[in-house]
Amino acid sequence: MRNYTLLNEFILLGIPHTQGLETLLFVVFLFIYFFTLLGNSLIFTAIVSSSTLHTPMYFFLGLLSIFDMLFPSVTCPKMLLYLSGQSSSISYKGCAAQLFFYHLLGSTEGCLYSVMAFDRYVAICHPLRYMLIMKPGVCVSLVTIACSVGFLHATILTSFTFHLVYCASNQVDYFFCDLPAVLPLACSDSRLAQKVGSINVGILALMFVFSISFSYAHIGIAILRIRSAEGREKAFSTCSAHLTAILCAYGPVIIIYLQRTPNPLLNALMQILNNIVSPMLNALIYSLRNKEVKRSLRRVFHTLVEMFRN
Repeated sequence: MRNYTLLNEFILLGIPHTQGLETLLFVVFLFIYFFTLLGNSLIFTAIVSSSTLHTPMYFFLGLLSIFDMLFPSVTCPKMLLYLSGQSSSISYKGCAAQLFFYHLLGSTEGCLYSVMAFDRYVAICHPLRYMLIMKPGVCVSLVTIACSVGFLHATILTSFTFHLVYCASNQVDYFFCDLPAVLPLACSDSRLAQKVGSINVGILALMFVFSISFSYAHIGIAILRIRSAEGREKAFSTCSAHLTAILCAYGPVIIIYLQRTPNPLLNALMQILNNIVSPMLNALIYSLRNKEVKRSLRRVFHTLVEMFRN
């Protein structure tokens, strides 16, 4: 029987091939993270403070803004710490927690995009029955299912990953604890964990693609049937904002999984786009392309200005 010295911490080596750029990266990511938190908190405040936005569509958009604040918060604070010269070590439990919450929030947000696509499908294809179908209880149930799927996905991946024995190198060649970076450090056989991870991610990706494609195929047909130019423009504007957000969030993930030969730097850049940049872009997309949100944001800004004046 072999004797193992079990690891109690990991060292995050950061973004591959970026040595010497720590100060620049710190400034860039600090700005992005700050803007993400500010932009999404303003959108959430605008939705909560405006009674005209208390509809299923904006209920889901408000939840998305919360997830867009939480998702980058899994990786960004630790990355900013070690980019500023602080310790890059992370405890064994901290690494497990980072992997769990990354996949929990990422997969739940993916489910939420599918739910939002279904909401737009009902609104455009069945407008007269929209409020009857999308009742508050139904909206809460859809969100509960999305969170349950995310929790199950994250639990499976985390349990299979950290059921393995880690006893050799503790250097994670990445900017956070993700599956492809952690599994090579295992002393025990990691093939089952790798296979389960690939199958799990693959099933989720197919679910997202199928559900969103189904909704938008029907939406596209319905928009073409709308006779008034104003109606077509309004429907297209709402859906294009949602589709743009989906492409920004999951375009990078698709690029990662379509690579024949994994490229560590490209993978890191795509993951940064997905985890850190996309939540910031969502705030811009929904605030610039949605007239109701823009109107409510103006009221929020006006209220804040009046508060500071007084």
